[in-house]
Amino acid sequence: MAANSSPTLCAGFREELRRRGGETAARCYQCGTCSSACELAPDTLPFPRRQMLDAQWGVGSRLVADPAVWLCHQCNDCSTRCPRDAKPGDVMSTIRSLVVERLAVPRFLGRLVGNVKSAWPIVIGVPVLFWAVLAWIATGFNTEPPEGLEFGYYVFAPTLLVDAIFVPAALWVVISCYLSGVRFWKLIGASGPERQGKFLSNVGPILLEIFSHGRFESCGTAKPRKWGHMILFWGFLGAFATTLGAMSYEWVPKLLPVLGIETHLPMPLAHPFKIIGNISAILLVVGAVLLIKNRLAGDESAGRSTAFDKFFLVIIALVIASGVLVEVLRLADLIALGCAVYIIHLGTILSMFLTVPYSKFAHILYRTLAMVHERMAGMARPR
Repeated sequence: MAANSSPTLCAGFREELRRRGGETAARCYQCGTCSSACELAPDTLPFPRRQMLDAQWGVGSRLVADPAVWLCHQCNDCSTRCPRDAKPGDVMSTIRSLVVERLAVPRFLGRLVGNVKSAWPIVIGVPVLFWAVLAWIATGFNTEPPEGLEFGYYVFAPTLLVDAIFVPAALWVVISCYLSGVRFWKLIGASGPERQGKFLSNVGPILLEIFSHGRFESCGTAKPRKWGHMILFWGFLGAFATTLGAMSYEWVPKLLPVLGIETHLPMPLAHPFKIIGNISAILLVVGAVLLIKNRLAGDESAGRSTAFDKFFLVIIALVIASGVLVEVLRLADLIALGCAVYIIHLGTILSMFLTVPYSKFAHILYRTLAMVHERMAGMARPR
């Protein structure tokens, strides 16, 4: 949206904001305490006062094109100091969920995940059922390994079959994120100061900042949340590296032995990929526990947990718990139970993959782009 275009007021946006937990925006009387309390807001783009006003008026078109919506890290310093208890941090979080839905490609999947409170049987149940049917068709639920070999889950669900599902799913996520990201990049570029420089030369420093979660250092109320986020983030990076390593068993089987890496399944515990995977699993467990503990605290630092937030935590918890359990059950030689849990593991991973562009995982995309835009537009750095 061009900077000088007229915003579109939408009663439907206000109603949806209220329904999803942002009804406290109506209490705001624009005193400006929230913007003065925020240590992350650039001097040239203070928030969340203006975003609270846009939410009250239902100016969804302006909020979708507003990078400040994503520069907010929900520190909740604003919520703890608000004299009207309007909870600006919670409102900004709800706005982000609505923006994710409106930028989603295709839009109906954004709506589905946005309404996960009632749609969770579809979002989680269908992928699990899909894998159960697929494993039955592929192997008839066979758990007998080839003669002379140890049981591995590749017997129950062949590795090539797993790759045949998850590689296209990953491509779908990349394409959807790209299309949504391009749309968002154009919107924020048209609604603010002109950007200078090239994208790639500016994205590097921002990625380093994201890897270290540096901006959380400026937070007061929610500063402890930094470690849960960062540990979980690095756990996912490690899990992704492990997944690529496991896929290489089928993709480059002749190269790995040359590098001194054994390629028989299941991997021994001392295998490099297994070590990385187990370390990543520990990081995921610790990070998830810290985030869930923070949410269960129920105080101002945590903010309100909406269905959108809970889905993110639940799907992560299911993936982590099932992933750890399938390994434990295999080592304990509880094969039948392990295969049942493996189906849940594959289903929840598929659900997590397919919802990346539409769930809180999309924050990685939009927040990164907003931070790069902030840098390229020459906005003042956070105080």
